[in-house]
This record gives sequence, C-alpha cells and structure tokens, in this order.
Amino acid sequence: MRARRPVPLDIDFAGYARQTGPDEAELDLLIEGLDCAACVWLIESLLARNPAVQRARVSLSTRRLSLRWRGPIADANAHAGLVAALGFRLAPYEAIAAAAEDDRDARDLLRRLAVAGFATANVMLLSVAVWSGEDGSMGDATRSLFHWLSAAIALPAVAYAGQPFFRSAFAAVRAGRTNMDVPISIGATLACVISLHEAWIGAQHAFFDSAITLLFFLLIGRYLDRRARGRARQSVRALLALAGRSATVLAADGTTASRRVDLLQPGEVLLVAAGERLGADGVVNQGVSALDAALVSGESVPVSVEPGTKVFAGMVNLGAPIRVRVTAAGEHTLLSEIVRLVEAAERGRSRFIALADRVARAYAPVVHVTALVTFLGWMLLGDLAWDRALVIATSVLIITCPCALALAVPVVQVVASTSLLRRGILLLSPTALERFARVDHVVLDKTGTLTLGRPVLIDNSSDAETLRAAAGIAANSRHPLAQALVRAAPNAATAPNVEEHPGLGLQFGDARLGSALFCNVSGTANDGHSELWFLRPGCPPARFAFADRPRPDAAATVAALAGENLSVELLSGDRPAAVARAAAEAGVSSWRAEVAPATKARRLAELADQGKCVLMVGDGLNDAPALAAAYASISPATAAEATQNAADAIFQGDRLFPIVETLLVARRADRLVRQNLALALLYNLGAVPLAIMGDVTPLVAAIAMSSSSLLVIGNALRLGVRPAAREAR
Repeated sequence: MRARRPVPLDIDFAGYARQTGPDEAELDLLIEGLDCAACVWLIESLLARNPAVQRARVSLSTRRLSLRWRGPIADANAHAGLVAALGFRLAPYEAIAAAAEDDRDARDLLRRLAVAGFATANVMLLSVAVWSGEDGSMGDATRSLFHWLSAAIALPAVAYAGQPFFRSAFAAVRAGRTNMDVPISIGATLACVISLHEAWIGAQHAFFDSAITLLFFLLIGRYLDRRARGRARQSVRALLALAGRSATVLAADGTTASRRVDLLQPGEVLLVAAGERLGADGVVNQGVSALDAALVSGESVPVSVEPGTKVFAGMVNLGAPIRVRVTAAGEHTLLSEIVRLVEAAERGRSRFIALADRVARAYAPVVHVTALVTFLGWMLLGDLAWDRALVIATSVLIITCPCALALAVPVVQVVASTSLLRRGILLLSPTALERFARVDHVVLDKTGTLTLGRPVLIDNSSDAETLRAAAGIAANSRHPLAQALVRAAPNAATAPNVEEHPGLGLQFGDARLGSALFCNVSGTANDGHSELWFLRPGCPPARFAFADRPRPDAAATVAALAGENLSVELLSGDRPAAVARAAAEAGVSSWRAEVAPATKARRLAELADQGKCVLMVGDGLNDAPALAAAYASISPATAAEATQNAADAIFQGDRLFPIVETLLVARRADRLVRQNLALALLYNLGAVPLAIMGDVTPLVAAIAMSSSSLLVIGNALRLGVRPAAREAR
C-alpha cells in the first residue's frame, strides 16, 4: 500500500508532543472511530513505513496511539496527518477526554441498539403475518400494504441504527481501503434496495426484516465487544485516577499554586498534605510521614518516609505534610508506566492475533469477490432474473462478514488480561499468555520470591524487657534487621537522641545495638542466621537472630503447581543450609544453592534443551539474566526495576499463589482462543456454501452471522465469570 500524504489538521499537535531526547519526541493521540483489529494493523503498518518513526503502538481498548519519532516536535502534525488521511479523527490523548468520549459512544450505541430492536420487533410481526398468508389467505393488496408498512418502519431505523457501520465504511473507502464494515454496509443497503423494488412491483417477498435484523444483532455484538474492552479501559482509568488531577507547587518565595499534574516539571517542589495523593514521582525533601504505597508494593501496611526517600505518583500521604522534589511527572511516572503495561498486555500481537488479523484483512475483498461471482453465476448459469440473483448475492455478502473471526482473539486477550489485573497481576509481554499456557516446569528463586525478603526475629534468648529496650533503640534506624526487631516489639517506646554509626549499629548513651564487633562480643554463633547484638551496662550481651520466612502460602502454591503436573525446582545464590531449610518448608524436593547468575541461565538452557517450557520466578538483579533466558517469567512487584523489565508479568502482595492463577488463566485463555477460531471458521465453512446455493435468505444470513459473533464474545466472557482456581490457604 502506498503511504498517504498528511492532511491538514484542526489541532496543532506539536503543542502536545514531548521532547524525550536531543533529536527524539513522542506524542499520545486519541483515535476516534477505531473499531477493529484491522484498523490497528493499518495505522501501525502505515506509520512503520516512515523511517523517522521509532515506535507506533495502538491500543484498541483505550484507542491510544503512542508515537515516538526521530526529529523535532514540529513533526508531530505531519505524523498525525498520515493517520488522519486514513479517515480517523484525532485528538490529544487525555484520560478524562477519553473517558468522556467512551461514555458518549456507549450511550449513542445503546440508543441505536434500542431503535434497531424496536424496529426489528415490529417489522418481524408484519413479516410473520405475510409468511402466514402464503397459503392464499392474504390478498395481494394486504401483502403490499404490509410491505410498505415494513418499509416505513425499517428504512428510517436502518438509516439511524446503521450509522456507526456506514460512517466507518465510508471513511475506509474514501481512504482507499476496506474494512469489515464495508460488506456490512453494502449488505444492509442492498437488502433495503431489493426490498423497495419488491414492494414496488408487488412481489410476494420483501427483505426489510433482513436489513434491520442484521443491524440489530451486529449492534448487540458491538455493544458486548465494547463492554468487554471497557473492562480494560476502566482498569486504565482507575490507575490514571490515582495520580489525581492537580498538585500544590511550592515556589522559592514560599507561595503555593495549584497546577495540573501533567504540567509538573522535574525539580519543582510539591507540598503534599495529609490525605493527599502524590501527583508525580519524586524524593522527599522535607518532613517525616507514612504513605500508603500499595500501588507500588502491593502491601496494605503504610511505609515510613523521610528526607531522601523515593516516592511515586498515586501514593497517599497518611501522616504529616511533606515536601517532595519532583523527579518525573506526566507520562514519565511509574504510574504511567503501569498504565502502559496494562495497555501493552491488551494490545500485544501474539501469533493468534497475527493469524486473525491476516485473515480478517484478506477477508473483505474475498467477500466482495465471492458475492460478485455468485451474482454473475446465478445470472449467467442459473438463468435467474437479476433481482433473484441479487438476493442470493446479498445473502452471501451478509453471511460471510468476518466479524466473528476478528473478535475471536482480541476479546479473549482483553478478558484474560483484565481478569489477571483484578488479581494483582500485570502482563508485560504481548505473547505472555500463550507462553504461560505451555509452561511445564517452574524454577523459583529463594530470597524475595519463595520467601518474603524481609527478615523476621526467630531466636530471642533475652527477656521481654530487654527486647523492648532494644526495639526502642532500633526504631531510629531504617536498617532491615532493626525494623524486624521493631516489628517483634511493636509497643516499645522509641528512645530519643540515638546516634547511628553507619555499617556498625546504634548507640543510646552507654547502650549499643549492632554487630558483634560494634558490641565487643567474641565467640558468636555460626548458625547461618543474620544477627544483632544488644549491649548495655550491667547486663550480659543479648543476641537476636533473624531469618527470611517463606511466603505464607509457599507450600500450598508448590503443592498446587504439582497438582497441575508442573515440576518445581529451587535455584538460589544463598548458603546451602538456608536453601535447604527454605526448600523443606515449601515442599520443594529439587534445589541448588550458591548458584551464580550465569549458572542459573545455563540451567534454564539445559532444561530448554530437554524440551521443557520453563517458567522462571525471581526478583533480584541477579535473576534478570535467567528471567530473560526463560521460556516465560514472572516477578513480584517488589523486584528490582531491571528484573521487572526482563519479566513477562509481575504480581503484587505477599502471596505466591498468583503464579498458579496466571498459569491457569493462560491455559483457559489458550483453549478459548482455539475454540473461538474454530467456531468462526466452522461457521463460515458451513454457512457460505449454503448461501451460494441460494438456500439462505438475507434474514437467515443476518441472524446466522450475528449469532456467530455473539457466540464468540459469549465464549470469551466465560473466562471472566468462573474463577481460575481456588486460592491457596
């Protein structure tokens, strides 16, 4: 296809583009009139032909086009004009505007559906009367009257209810392309024209019922499809809403001003009051407080922040006011990245989607050729009048519409990714679902994956008063072992004026809490546990030993994986004693300790050579090579950024069972995709020959074609109705 020249635009999109490098810019656009996967392919393929475009990704659910190119911001209008030349309306992407547009479209679609339903019911009543009078009990005048009454009801209804299809088809043809709405529009129009001709000459049959019934069922399918995609849009809207709409900026002279969060700039200082959401990523500049960080960590327990602590958009300040220096705002925040991950999971091009898109793109011209050949064949070889041949060709045109095939994969992808999102699981890779479905071996890391990655006090030989005293001193430090000691004695009073010696410990008067060296202790235990020593005048040294506990459902999750015929092994860089203990507590029989990152990757390669489809689960920076090398991978939300970038999915919270949920949802999605493709293809293989032979009227064709789309959508929605598995306890 030859690339089209840009068209003039009403909006200067250069004002909405962002400079991301010395010679690089990006822009997010809202595409109005985006209805099918073929349109997504058309836009992406057209922009990909431009050598300046580095990335062009379209989300069918949110209708967002993410565009990045080499060159100045001023090129934004030229790139947007290429898309406008295809017949699409463009606007700057804003979550609020997109939500309002979605609401308007949904209400408009529902109104047209109601009109089509009302007209269908009334026209069908008249048609039933005509069919009942075929035995001669109805006179010609009465039948003609009923035909004209049907025309009076159906024609205005078709003109109104069919506008979504007519507009889309007209825009496609005007842009020199075709889509699925073209054969729909031609079929409905021909049915009306033929019916008018039949009514005019007083023929026995008219097909007004076929035209309006076709649109009625298609509108039902499109509305259900919009509802399914709306789930993904609602998830994105909910995430975007976490950033709020405005923030309070503190100027250098001490004055404050309210500003939209998308206009914040790095380096500015925000004043975040108690109960307020952060509108940007940043670093605490002043103040001490507690934040609800569930968005980032999945934890319901608030986290303490102080000067120097990194904070992210969407977090809620639960304590005293703090000042935050902005490091990232707008599309560059962690929250925006999560939104893009959600969109990417829905938008992804898997092999099933690629197959469905290729078939759908070739389908429209095939449909038109088939209908034309049928018309000419019946005219020349079947010795039928032109109007009879046109009726049969119209039936072929209607029944071969590829709506069911185009919906077969995207609906399943949307429902599956949204179902996982509700469980706290974000898909990062477009092909993740397919690969998760074929996993047969699971490799677990230990620290932070099989375990919580948080030390817990397990050995305390001192009395309760000593523990409280040590915890009161430990409350002044953010060290993981100190915080574990505080958690063991939550009611301890915080000691004032505590001095911290970095790398050694804490000092409160003559009392010391820290390493054995800092507390002048010799002959310490060598049991492999982390430890803190507490020394105070007149008392013997007290030892506190810590260990990393398994996730609460680790054993149940391993058992559930085994129940799904998945083998499990543990690879860790920790000491053999610690790995053996963790493996025994979780019920993992196969384990290896002191495994270097390169060794992990080699082990995964060995398993792949054995024909295994390996799922790697890890969280540390040392796991990134293994995650990238694995057939599929998943990380907890607490993993390092580089680790999450290498993974196919991330899960939130302390539970490990999301691994099982992900695999089971992927397996069900895989089955549903195959079922949907089979249903769509079997429908066409069975229905098209019948239509070509003249055994299917336009009415039956409309019902059959629409029913196949509804069947595919209903089959996909089953994924979101039934839970994937019983939660591990």
